[in-house]
Amino acid sequence: MDNEKIKISVIMPALNEEKNISDAVNNVLKSLDNFNIAGELIVINDGSMDKKEGLVKAIMKNESRVSMVKHEKPKGIGASFWDGVDKAKGDACIMMPGDNENDLSEMLRYAGLMDSVDMVIPFTFNKQARSVFRNIVSFFYKAIINAAFFTSLNYTNGTVMYRTVLLKALEDKQSGFFFQADTLIKLIKTGYLFAEVPYGLGQRLKGRSKAISLKSLYNVVKGYLRLFIYVYFKSGKKRGVFLDGSISKKRYVEIEKRNE
Repeated sequence: MDNEKIKISVIMPALNEEKNISDAVNNVLKSLDNFNIAGELIVINDGSMDKKEGLVKAIMKNESRVSMVKHEKPKGIGASFWDGVDKAKGDACIMMPGDNENDLSEMLRYAGLMDSVDMVIPFTFNKQARSVFRNIVSFFYKAIINAAFFTSLNYTNGTVMYRTVLLKALEDKQSGFFFQADTLIKLIKTGYLFAEVPYGLGQRLKGRSKAISLKSLYNVVKGYLRLFIYVYFKSGKKRGVFLDGSISKKRYVEIEKRNE
């Protein structure tokens, strides 16, 4: 699946990001152009009360690759992501928050890996771009996830590139802040192939991050318990059962034929 054939659906949840949304949208479009990758951008207006909607609509007048889904009330980043997945037409999906901290180019440089895996998982190599407190929280968050589910991921909350067919078929989807770790663990425990790659993170120039709050902490704890129950008590014998259209199924079949 080379860059001339792959189509990327970029899903951009945004809540009150009036100061950042135009730059974030333009970054996505410029990145797709620079890498000669076909794609679409689905902006999720998550019940914003600012002027963001008008800014996005102005871009949509001249850019057919951009569309928007509107929530009358905020539903959260997870629910926004899944609404984008429902609308996605690309071979792969990437979530890029509307705060413009992330540069899509950092992920598109690895698009070629989708020839060999079903997920490309980024980890931040320039941790100084975030506060010491944020890095400490991320460290313990990652350690708890890895210990609980016997994984060794470097990061679980980044702008993962997923094969779309996997997302559309995922069971028991979580809509809260924990949705990213939940999705990764379920797919990894099933046996889907993935690659971890270094990713350069930008700094938020305008506004304040909503990632760290009591509400998000509550949602993480609730999501963690729900995932734990699913993985160890409800998932059944799903490991090694791969969807048609996944690279994992294709590669396992190739190996089985070679070993016959």
